[in-house]
Amino acid sequence: MNHLISFVYRILLLAVVVAFAGYCFWQLWEGYQEHARLLQDENRLRVTLADEQQKLRDNQRQLDRLRNDPAYVDMIIRRRLGYAKPGELIFRFEQTDDALRPPSSSSAANDR
Repeated sequence: MNHLISFVYRILLLAVVVAFAGYCFWQLWEGYQEHARLLQDENRLRVTLADEQQKLRDNQRQLDRLRNDPAYVDMIIRRRLGYAKPGELIFRFEQTDDALRPPSSSSAANDR
């Protein structure tokens, strides 16, 4: 009878050890997956940060030019706002869809 009780205790102890090892492995696996996800997030955020830093440098360069380069300010005002100096004439041409299309071969043959 003692051998049977001893055997049952050993089986129970083995079951507890296996269950504990399984739980530890499961926790380790979840931690590994979380670590991999965080590394992906970090890489994505590093790329986003680099893009935003480049945009910041571009904006700072443009701001510096706007503050210190009167010719650049003049060019921006003329292009974006359509301003002209006194005595200058501005010619604006509207583009139609026909002006943007290359001539087709059938219309070129009809013109001959």
